[in-house]
Amino acid sequence: MVATDLDGTLLRGDATVSPRTLGALRRAKAAGAEHVIVTGRPARGCLPFFTALAYTGLAVCGQGAQIYDAGRGRLLCGTVLDRPAAQATLRRLTARVGQLDLAVVTSGEEAEFVVCDGFCRGDERELAPYRTADRARLWERPVDKVLLRHRTLSDNALTRAALECAEPGLTVVHAGPRIVELLPAGFDKATGLAQVARSLGLTAGDVIAFGDMPNDIPLLRWAGHAVAMANGHPDLKAVADEIAPANDDDGVAEVLERILDIGVLP
Repeated sequence: MVATDLDGTLLRGDATVSPRTLGALRRAKAAGAEHVIVTGRPARGCLPFFTALAYTGLAVCGQGAQIYDAGRGRLLCGTVLDRPAAQATLRRLTARVGQLDLAVVTSGEEAEFVVCDGFCRGDERELAPYRTADRARLWERPVDKVLLRHRTLSDNALTRAALECAEPGLTVVHAGPRIVELLPAGFDKATGLAQVARSLGLTAGDVIAFGDMPNDIPLLRWAGHAVAMANGHPDLKAVADEIAPANDDDGVAEVLERILDIGVLP
């Protein structure tokens, strides 16, 4: 099995997949390897990439809290965030670090990003499509996760503070540049991928996993062969078996071509 994160890993900086990488994935499949997407994005936010990749398998979405069948267009399972616990965590965190910029991902197959004014600054491709709402309306629907930003703290500092303030039953991950997430505890990319692997009769030893951010650490620790991207976070590189070239340099393709001996796209 080839397990790949999307942003910063399989996708280039412009959110496209290179012809070389597409070719490597197709040849890997022809050689008998399953490709499984493992991403922090909600399933609905992955639909354009499923189309671009002609992807019809199971996908691990929402940091492991969702399993989505891309071929049938069905959400097989999902986990809703404990709203009172999340709100208590945010009150405690705000008291410690000051004002937070917030967004949420609503639950279910029709999930959407709902953001407060001030959350989005610059290129927000990873959130598209999104709508804005005031803070009181963030909680009108059940949510799967909360996204946090702080205007002066680093991502690492915000992650540490959020972990210290998190209520039982919640966890915190650093999911990407300027993306810190509050999530249900007990789920991560490794637990989600393990569920998919079991359904396919595979184990961790059968898996080559690729990632770039700290939220990929459980995934890489679980997989039989762990690959961090050259553009990745230092904490992830520290647990990897090897470092691939960057996402903009066809890193996934280069590793697959070598390990699976599937040749190089001319």
